Amino acid sequence: MENQYNKKSGFVTIIGRPNVGKSTLMNHLIGQKIAITSEKPQTTRNKIQTVYTDERGQIVFLDTPGVHKAKNKLGEFMDKAIFGSFEEADLVMWLVEPSLKIGKGELAIAEKLKQVRVPIILVVNKIDTISREELIKVLEVYKDLFKFNEIVPVSGLKSKNTDTLLEVIYKFLPYGPMYYDEDTVTNVQEREILAELIREKALRLLDDEIPHGIAVVIEKTKFRPGNEILDVEATIICEKDSHKGIIIGKGGEMIKKIGTIARKEAESMFEYHINLKLFVKCKKDWRDSESLLKNLGFFNEED
Repeated sequence: MENQYNKKSGFVTIIGRPNVGKSTLMNHLIGQKIAITSEKPQTTRNKIQTVYTDERGQIVFLDTPGVHKAKNKLGEFMDKAIFGSFEEADLVMWLVEPSLKIGKGELAIAEKLKQVRVPIILVVNKIDTISREELIKVLEVYKDLFKFNEIVPVSGLKSKNTDTLLEVIYKFLPYGPMYYDEDTVTNVQEREILAELIREKALRLLDDEIPHGIAVVIEKTKFRPGNEILDVEATIICEKDSHKGIIIGKGGEMIKKIGTIARKEAESMFEYHINLKLFVKCKKDWRDSESLLKNLGFFNEED
């Protein structure tokens, strides 16, 4: 039967170890910042859905949390988000760093991928950090690890070879209908993006021992008459009283800095003025509390 659609469309799950550049690459491909980025693990916690549309069709990217060993209920939630997304995908895109040594994490992912019944593309990211000769060796190592449908070397940060990556993705997607309007770039609501922006700034500004134990909740959002200014109240949740003091900082200096940087970036993104008020609350061991995790928005559809 002849296909009734003349364009391709489908869902692409992006997986990989923490810090391999999944969010940076996805943000670049869609041309807009949606997923937050940081050098610290567990930056992305939920599956983030973004949309790329051009004359060839539409790609719906599912950016998943970095694959890691779960240490608490939040970690278990993240694992479900990662491997549950395989069932939704038409294609899986595995991102790795250009290393000659394949670690236990990569081997575990390769084992999981054996159960996947859709095409799998290996994307070797950060090729701007190595020479051409080194890259050739890396590609040989991964060719022996798994039978990929295609291997594409790229640099998300430097925009190298990303056009080729899009061509390869379209090659393996089925013909079908567009799932979203052509101007849609994400299914994430503005208040969720704002919460993640605040968390991103905290991740970058705070000491290493704090960021894993923080979450951000948008308590209130309300436009002032005339819709020129959005008033926002947000709370940073931490696990320890000692962390609360560090987040606030001497004389409120740190929380003010987090809020100022997040507000400026949000205003640039949303193109309206924002009046942001930040608060800090301590909820001990929130990452191991199912009820708190659900209240904070960490839950799976089947839960």
